[in-house]
Amino acid sequence: MLLTISYTAGQSATDLGYLLHKSPYRVHSLEQVFGQTHVFYPEISSDCCTAVLTLDIDPVGLVRNRRGPSGEAHIFEQYVNDRPYAASSILSVALARTFGTAFTGRSKERQELADKALQLVARIKVVPCRGGESLLKRLFEPLGYETSAKRHPLDEKFPEWGESPYFTVTLKSTIRLSDLLRHLYVLIPVLDDDKHYWVGDAEVEKLLRHGEGWLREHPERELITNRYLKHQKGLSREALSRLIGEEEPAADEIAEIHTLQEEAIEKKISLAEQRIGAVMAALRSSGAKRVVDLGCGEGRLLRELLRDKAFTEILGMDVSHRALEVASQKLRLEDLPAMQRERIRLIHGSLTYKDKRLAGYDAATVIEVIEHQDPPRLASFERVLFEFARPRMVVITTPNVEYNVKFETLPTGKMRHKDHRFEWSRAEFQSWASGIVERFGYSVRYLPVGPDDLTLGSPTQMAIFTIQ
Repeated sequence: MLLTISYTAGQSATDLGYLLHKSPYRVHSLEQVFGQTHVFYPEISSDCCTAVLTLDIDPVGLVRNRRGPSGEAHIFEQYVNDRPYAASSILSVALARTFGTAFTGRSKERQELADKALQLVARIKVVPCRGGESLLKRLFEPLGYETSAKRHPLDEKFPEWGESPYFTVTLKSTIRLSDLLRHLYVLIPVLDDDKHYWVGDAEVEKLLRHGEGWLREHPERELITNRYLKHQKGLSREALSRLIGEEEPAADEIAEIHTLQEEAIEKKISLAEQRIGAVMAALRSSGAKRVVDLGCGEGRLLRELLRDKAFTEILGMDVSHRALEVASQKLRLEDLPAMQRERIRLIHGSLTYKDKRLAGYDAATVIEVIEHQDPPRLASFERVLFEFARPRMVVITTPNVEYNVKFETLPTGKMRHKDHRFEWSRAEFQSWASGIVERFGYSVRYLPVGPDDLTLGSPTQMAIFTIQ
């Protein structure tokens, strides 16, 4: 069983040793219940450093140290299996025990590096994936990884036997090392759909702890939860309840209430209408005909797009089923004439999950949406929109936190919407947008939306990205 982690940098790639708390200049061996783990570095240079974690598993000891299947019929099964060779929950346990401090994101000597997103590549030699390559992508790509997988045949000498469920997997991302380790810890057993030890209440706590900051928004969170907890319905219900609440519709209703509260704060200056007007003006001036509205909510922009015959194809996407139902009702889609109805579609989907349905549009709009994303999820959103969908123009609006002091009904230090994960200053928004320009080959310009204060700026900030 073999896992490699490579750090590529313009300089000081050997700092990977500080983050893993394992010196690159010697071999590290640790005794485990199932055998031994060894960490060594086959590649050490200033611009690339690779750490290898290999597991030397004692299959006899693994069986004798746990409650295995009993009876003569299972004797052969106990000692002859894929566990010494394939990535499984054993690898997850080894990761946590071998790189325990790295999991926490702490580094006594280089904390600034531990907090930084790094160019990392993880390779797992043999991964059992009960669900094929598509499941691999569904699990890792929403987290911002570029995935590649090579499937192994059952036996190279007998190709007629077909393909095996085993893959060699490569994951590339610009990500914090601690996040990479936590993703691997949770998702490797999910791919295998099994665990080598008893799953009880403690596993719920592990899942919630290592899934903090990313699992709640993952489009496959239910599949991940069920597989990680070995399909124990009671444990899965408890984990999902603590993760997202008892019922998803209830969460939608709460979000709807929060949206109304945000509108009440901004109502005095009719900011919602001004946002729609500014976005429509940008779309019309671009000459776009095919437009996708990401996070379309109840369809306010979609209604304006429908009214303008210049827009020949309109797509609205939202993660909330309830919002899509409300949008369909408010747009009266069932009552539209046939030609009008053919111009618009509503689809359910996540902004952090690669979706072929989003490709090929002239323009994409993302109105007051990004601030609802957890910051670690923005990297996935960026790739989904700017790398994979890649429209000719993208219009993004988000609150300007500097302007919040102008809202009399908003308490000091509070955000406009209770579901906002952040609200950026103008400098923070422009810094983020500049990173998109650099990585994906777009240009950007900024426009104020709403009354423009000489000191504080406008209440809404808008960025218009175009392909150079």
